[in-house]
Amino acid sequence: MARAAARVVLSDIARFAAAGGRPLRPYQAECARAICRSVRRVDGRVFTVMFARQMGKNETSAQLEAYLLTLYAQRGGGIVKAAPSFKPQTINSMLRLKETLERSPLTRRLWRPEHGYMVRVGDASIAFFSADRKANVVGATAGLLLEIDEAQDVDPDKYDREFRPMASSTNATTVLYGTAWAEDSILERQRRINLEHEARTGERLHYEYDWTHLAALNERYRAFVRREIERLGPEHPSIRTQYLLQTLTDAGRLFSAEQLAALRGAHPQEGAPEPGALYVAGVDVAGEDEQAEDAAMRLAAPRRDSTVVTIAAVTRNTAGQPVARVVDHVWWTGRSQVWQYEHLLQLWDRWGFARVCVDASGIGAGLASFLAARRGERVERITFSAALKSRLGYDLLAMINTGRLSLYRGEGPEIRECLAELRACRYHLRAAEQLAWAVPETEGHDDFVVSLALAARAAESLVPPAAGGMIRPTAEETGW
Repeated sequence: MARAAARVVLSDIARFAAAGGRPLRPYQAECARAICRSVRRVDGRVFTVMFARQMGKNETSAQLEAYLLTLYAQRGGGIVKAAPSFKPQTINSMLRLKETLERSPLTRRLWRPEHGYMVRVGDASIAFFSADRKANVVGATAGLLLEIDEAQDVDPDKYDREFRPMASSTNATTVLYGTAWAEDSILERQRRINLEHEARTGERLHYEYDWTHLAALNERYRAFVRREIERLGPEHPSIRTQYLLQTLTDAGRLFSAEQLAALRGAHPQEGAPEPGALYVAGVDVAGEDEQAEDAAMRLAAPRRDSTVVTIAAVTRNTAGQPVARVVDHVWWTGRSQVWQYEHLLQLWDRWGFARVCVDASGIGAGLASFLAARRGERVERITFSAALKSRLGYDLLAMINTGRLSLYRGEGPEIRECLAELRACRYHLRAAEQLAWAVPETEGHDDFVVSLALAARAAESLVPPAAGGMIRPTAEETGW
């Protein structure tokens, strides 16, 4: 490319992106230009950039990196970029940058990889790191720019001790990218600082674009997000954080008063199956005390953990989604595993379950294995992990928010205990956008809540939902 034409292309990041065949949308160009001004002036600003999912945050970052590497190819300078994990997040960032450099007529013959974690254009370079707590990153210097991707998932102490100092000696600009999550994340912490700075000085350092910005430009994206909101409900944590960019309180009650009210159905408790109805169950398994009576153990302080079977009738709504009506609970405390297994089989014969999700963690592993051997593929054994319990919590909230889960009306001990546990259930936020939830030990148990979540999973798994579990838009859907 001729020098005069190259100077025009390098005069503005939006022109640079367009020359490479990937023009930036207006909101992308807006924040990218502000970051470039800070880099060129060596202002050392700390920006926060929040895009709703699939709105081009990674593309903006790659274009920014490619532009600065090209602009500083002769003068030299370094960029450091980090993400919560090296694989796949950091690797994906490297691949996206390489594709961007390969497309640009200014760089396709000039860029080269180095050392497996760096990319160089002339005398300018970028180094990619993992921000995992165990990763060793001390010693790198960000001469031009420090980027932290998915900053809501990066440990604040790791950032403060090891990454933030990389920009100190050069007064380099810093950018924290991500979506909303917890109140104590480095992204939310810096967002508040930037908003206070803007209110005081008028200088904008926080750039936030919820889903409506791309929806106004892309009909397919608009349709996709609307389907997700309809599927999960507007109060679902994924919708609030990933598309509406609303930060969640770091800890609180898992179910709001409105959600608990929505759970209360008008249908009666059923002691026996209705002809032609389809039933599923969720089983949370407890340990045994062969000398105990159920009622006596429940009156003990603190109450012993119980096995709870939640039985639900399943239908489909007009969108083909499962609708689960909880019709009965079975509640055993202090019973042996053999006794529970025999009575579960009796329950199954009575109700003709189409699907059962059973707790296979710890003491429940043996019972779940025997049940699966007897009933085959209709049994899903659930071995709990932090990620899986988070997923169960998300899915349970989705069914409640969209009116697809309800409890029978009644005043018996089972429904009273179930409602008490639902009211007492708390959550706190973990990295990687995980929900940890349970009833505090001082307030009781969560066996009814876990059993309800397993019943909801059983209902959902009868036929996979059309939209899947938080499926993201494809490149074709978003226009990238």
